[in-house]
Amino acid sequence: MQKHYKLSIAGVDFNDPYTFRTPTVKDGKAIWQLIKDTQVLDLNSSYSYLLWADQFSETSIVVVEGTKIVGFVSGFIQPKAQDTLFIWQVAVDESTRGKRLASRMLLAIVQSDACRNIQYLEATVTPSNMPSIKLFKGLARDLKTECTITDGYTEDLFPGGGHEAEKLFRIGPF
Repeated sequence: MQKHYKLSIAGVDFNDPYTFRTPTVKDGKAIWQLIKDTQVLDLNSSYSYLLWADQFSETSIVVVEGTKIVGFVSGFIQPKAQDTLFIWQVAVDESTRGKRLASRMLLAIVQSDACRNIQYLEATVTPSNMPSIKLFKGLARDLKTECTITDGYTEDLFPGGGHEAEKLFRIGPF
């Protein structure tokens, strides 16, 4: 069952055409296409996006404009750290960039019932991905908390030698 999100950001009124909701398995194809269209995110199998929309829907979100999915965040509560939400991918359609959709999706997930016991948010980001670096530092600022950046996954852990290191961003406590 879909859940629609009500955003609560102090002092900000978002009166716009976007619907924020949990994804469903029927969204999997459109989510895969959105990720593919970014041309910067690692594109996983279409099956993986069906799984995210089905098995991790409570900690993920889509943004819909009309009938088109224009935003997606996938996340999960870490099995080894039940107070930590790990964000796997953040995607925003090129046509809607600059409208704070990524920040708003992250805030909606953090404020959801499924994340009521979450104290930390983690994500990995490559050093060259300046939009994501700004996104997560900005989220920490919006939540009035710390953003700690440490080594996550070094280049030598990836096959083929063409993948940048992934720094681990840890935001919290909140």
